Amino acid sequence: MIKSLTARHFRWYDWVIMHIAPIAPTTRERPDANVEESQLNKQEKKHCAGLMRINHVGEVCAQALYLGQSMTTHNRQLRAHFIHAAQEEADHLYWCEQRLSELAAHKSYLNPLWFTGSLIIGSCAGLMGDNWSLGFVVETERQVVAHLAQHLEKLPQKDQKSRSIIMQMQQDEAKHATSAMNLGASELPAPIKITMRAISKVMTTFAYYI
Repeated sequence: MIKSLTARHFRWYDWVIMHIAPIAPTTRERPDANVEESQLNKQEKKHCAGLMRINHVGEVCAQALYLGQSMTTHNRQLRAHFIHAAQEEADHLYWCEQRLSELAAHKSYLNPLWFTGSLIIGSCAGLMGDNWSLGFVVETERQVVAHLAQHLEKLPQKDQKSRSIIMQMQQDEAKHATSAMNLGASELPAPIKITMRAISKVMTTFAYYI
């Protein structure tokens, strides 16, 4: 039912990704390009797919967040920074989508909802001011790096393809946090950080299955 509803009412989501968000995957080679596919059993493949679906959702949200922030800042340099970061996130989105296909798994049926919510959050963060917007980037990326570290622990050791992708994503996300800090990010209040973790928990729980 969820699948049919999203197909019927959220066709605009694909249009936004293609025509509004200023991103497209680059020519960066996939981190797992030279890694051989492992023989995973049914349960292992299902688990790996669940984790990669979470990562794909995270990249959908990243596109929306950076889009919202780039639209609400009046600083051209900062707008260019957000667009550049979104470009690298587009690589992650592409890699995760390909990996899900290789695992014979679907993307989250709730992606349109994740995108919409993240676009609103990113826009609100941008309206708070550039330093707060950058602080939001820092905290988001810190939490993403922590999630990816957990995924590396949960992945079957023999799934080196998924592992290679996640490790490169982790490096890129940490770099985004550092760049935002260097641009003058403000530290977010503890209640906002806690709220962000709670929202992330809900998203990852649903995305693993749906």
